[in-house]
Amino acid sequence: MAVLQRALFTWFILLVFLILLVLRLDTRIHWNWFIVFIPIWFYDNILMVYVFFNMMSYCRNGHDRLSNSVQRKLWYLLAIILKMLSLIILCLKLENPSYNISTVYVMIPIWILLPFSVSDVFLTLIKSSRSRYL
Repeated sequence: MAVLQRALFTWFILLVFLILLVLRLDTRIHWNWFIVFIPIWFYDNILMVYVFFNMMSYCRNGHDRLSNSVQRKLWYLLAIILKMLSLIILCLKLENPSYNISTVYVMIPIWILLPFSVSDVFLTLIKSSRSRYL
């Protein structure tokens, strides 16, 4: 899929999600919160399948399975899973206020994800700046 098609697909999914979210928050629809988040889960599932098959094809072509590229793809899969876990807990909190799920529990997967993401971006920036000036 070309970059433009991926960008348009991403924007379309985001637009549908935001429309559903606004309609739900304005109480024009009384759908379940899990239904409102379907576009985001659809996008995340497509992204997981894409990363998984990309990783599988990389390993089948005879590349090293412990290389940096495979580890990065595993990191992407873990990040998507943590994001989906956070969304599931958020939907449970919004759908059933009687459960008294604290916001802390909703944010735990994001807080686990954040330091690793920051360190990954930092290390990538350092590596790219070294190669640029050498």
